[in-house]
Amino acid sequence: MRATRADVDLGAIAHNVGVLKGLVAPAAVCAVVKADGYGHGAIAVSRAALAAGADWLAVALVEEGVVLRRSEIDAPVLLLSQPRLDDIAAAVRFDLRVCVYTPEAVEAVAEAAKRERRLARVHLKVDTGMNRVGVAPQDALALARRIAGHGSLELEGVFTHLAVADEPGHPFTDTQLDRFDAVVAELDADGLRPTLLHAANSATAIEHPRGRYDLVRAGISVYGIPPAPVLADRVDLRPAMTLRSEVSMVKRVGAGEGISYGLRHVFDRETTVATVPVGYADGVSRRLSALGTDVLVGGRRCPIVGTITMDQLMVDCGDDDVAVGDEVVLIGRQGDECVTAEEWAERLDTIAYEVVCGIGPRVPRRYR
Repeated sequence: MRATRADVDLGAIAHNVGVLKGLVAPAAVCAVVKADGYGHGAIAVSRAALAAGADWLAVALVEEGVVLRRSEIDAPVLLLSQPRLDDIAAAVRFDLRVCVYTPEAVEAVAEAAKRERRLARVHLKVDTGMNRVGVAPQDALALARRIAGHGSLELEGVFTHLAVADEPGHPFTDTQLDRFDAVVAELDADGLRPTLLHAANSATAIEHPRGRYDLVRAGISVYGIPPAPVLADRVDLRPAMTLRSEVSMVKRVGAGEGISYGLRHVFDRETTVATVPVGYADGVSRRLSALGTDVLVGGRRCPIVGTITMDQLMVDCGDDDVAVGDEVVLIGRQGDECVTAEEWAERLDTIAYEVVCGIGPRVPRRYR
């Protein structure tokens, strides 16, 4: 096996699901496992989350749902966005909960359900202000009536997505929930209130009890990463991923010598340089070396130096005693030190979601 690997702690996944389940009860927990479980491995994460008490799973693509079904995972699987019309037949065949927000999609699901001779359960997505996807609030009742008019369809859920739930105190979250509640009231008055209402992502689940409704769609929090730095201390989450490699070469480099492509880093003293066989093709952004990023070697922070290459990076270990085969931790804990995905995200001016999702497919995942 390659020395570089991502170790995924399924016990941490289970812990996080248990914490969230206790926090949002009596609402059910839907573990979001799109993007191959945010880079952690969708199948392994799904099984761990369901065993820990998650009731639902959610994905972005029909193909992602099919992978779960072919892995004999039979829990309810929600599609978070309306699929292409050409993909709806497969979604119905594999018993995925299809998200809809256009009349064309409703008709396509109904036709597919008739062909498959099954009842298709759909979730109507309402755009309450994020302006990405979803039916407009004023058109939601008409679309719900269209769904109800098909004997092959069941309106199982109505949901929305909140744009600023990870910004505590932002008034627009309540605005969106007010709009959602108004839609639900219309449906209720028309006898069309569904079994499940849901609006909560991880941030909403943690910070906005009002938005928990019947189901919480927990994504990044399942993986032990807070949805925003400001929410880091709200609940006891345990990061599930550790990105490791090992030293592949050690050499002494003299003062005045440069290193890596462009020789952009020049040493001001003699030092020990360790080469590590991991690079930007694995999801370690080329920019990290210029932004003052450390890795852990021998329980100590050591800076990445020189340009990160496709397959390798270099680390300044000073005068430490370093040997080929020594463990290098890029994300995770080693001894008393820790480098987090949030730390990378802060340096890269992005979010930790992108960091973990970006760990490439050629990095083996190992589960414990």
